[in-house]
Amino acid sequence: MDILLVILQVVLAISSLLLILFILLHRGKGGGLSDMFGGGVTSNASSSGVAEKNLNRMTTWTLVIWGLAIVFMGILMKFQTPGI
Repeated sequence: MDILLVILQVVLAISSLLLILFILLHRGKGGGLSDMFGGGVTSNASSSGVAEKNLNRMTTWTLVIWGLAIVFMGILMKFQTPGI
């Protein structure tokens, strides 16, 4: 059980870092914090529609993996017997 918990913690850490990276790679839609910090001056020609769709898919799948890791860690920790 402890090995599975360690594996889930590693998956959670990696997916957390990837999720942060993928979210930061998204293009700003305007009117938010990205415009305040200069994100609104970028050209629309630099990003392709296919690349944005693939980034959305990778972000969604990383979010699903992150959520499942948290749920499974919670289940394991709930049913884990306390050490004496």
